[in-house]
Amino acid sequence: MIVRNRRISRRSILRGAGASMSLPLLEIMKGHACAESVHKEPLRAAFFYMPNGVVQRAWHPKSTGRGYDLSPTLKPLEKVRDKVTILSNLDRVKVAGTDGHAQAGACWLSSAAPDELSPAGYPLKTTIDQLIAAKVGKETAFRSLELSCNPYEDNRESVYFDNISWYGHGHVARSIRDPRKVFERLFSVKSQAGNSSVLDVIMDDAKSLENELGKGDRDKLGEYLESVRTVEKQIERVAKRQQEIDDLKIAPPSKPWQAMSRSEFIQVMGDLMILAMRCDLTRVATLMSSPERWGSPLTVHGLFKKPVDHHGMTHGQGNERIRKELESLDRFHVAQFASIVEKMDAIEEGEGTLLDNTMFTLGSGISDGSLHVYTDLPTVVAGRAGGAIDSGRHIKAPKGTPIANLWLTMSQAMGGSASRIGDSTGSLKLA
Repeated sequence: MIVRNRRISRRSILRGAGASMSLPLLEIMKGHACAESVHKEPLRAAFFYMPNGVVQRAWHPKSTGRGYDLSPTLKPLEKVRDKVTILSNLDRVKVAGTDGHAQAGACWLSSAAPDELSPAGYPLKTTIDQLIAAKVGKETAFRSLELSCNPYEDNRESVYFDNISWYGHGHVARSIRDPRKVFERLFSVKSQAGNSSVLDVIMDDAKSLENELGKGDRDKLGEYLESVRTVEKQIERVAKRQQEIDDLKIAPPSKPWQAMSRSEFIQVMGDLMILAMRCDLTRVATLMSSPERWGSPLTVHGLFKKPVDHHGMTHGQGNERIRKELESLDRFHVAQFASIVEKMDAIEEGEGTLLDNTMFTLGSGISDGSLHVYTDLPTVVAGRAGGAIDSGRHIKAPKGTPIANLWLTMSQAMGGSASRIGDSTGSLKLA
């Protein structure tokens, strides 16, 4: 009897005369091949921060599901609407007695529950990007990448306004503002490789001391040697990607960052982030479009005739003209995000694109900058995370859903085993 539905595994081999040979992919194998397929491309998580919230009336789509209409502010996402997921009704709990904007930026990605306060009074612990980096950062040259498009060289606010990534409370993953420094960190392989011989000497000398040390010193030495090994592994991983880096003919940014327009600055940083992920130098990144509550005026070429105070504008929404201008600034930030998303989607990777293997989240830690409220935070996730997200929808969660539910879902999609993060009540159903 002929069994017409028989399937043969791709692992099947021909044996005979003391030799074996793998079979090619045959039609009979295809069903089995699908069952055995495993996602092999690396998954990435990246975050794009907009400060000071958004004009609520122009942000939220009126309908849900796949047939939703993009709101005025979200119109720049039209070309990639099938690759993005709009999320509504995601909240954070604001802790009274602390600065609303500092808490909005620094604590947006935090894994702390509202009552888990740092010494500064903020609900701040390890941020979700760093929780993910702890899981996947061992596979790449750089654990994570933190970028800021702050055009000012001096610090006009505290550390809480210009950084969204934290290793833990009091330990900031400080963002880099200069694109050239980002480039040198990622792609100056030769200067890093030159240290390898020095590291060999250090390791040999350190190991020769082990028998002469007491337990306490041996423990300290062990920590030191581990840090040296980390540098070694970083050099090796960058070197392994060298051919791919060379093929891309990557050149450092030529224009000083202080002279770049807002869109140029954001896009250059976005390009560097994409290159780092494309070359698998890192799988986790954060990008601040501009700092939170920065009082110094920002020049936005092509949008306003003179520099504007973004934070100040949020408190003038009672004026129709100012509100319209603020809506255009919100739309500008969405357009910058959309441009980076389109670039990701243009890079072929495996059977899909770089974007298909990424979760790239646009959001703000405050929903309305005039009222300083944290309910219904503006949130967009681009990408499919290798199939963990069924994109192309507007999902309206039940009112009061913690945004920590999204962070938990992302952590699990990236291989994390946590069952709870911060004040999460469960994971979101995105697939």
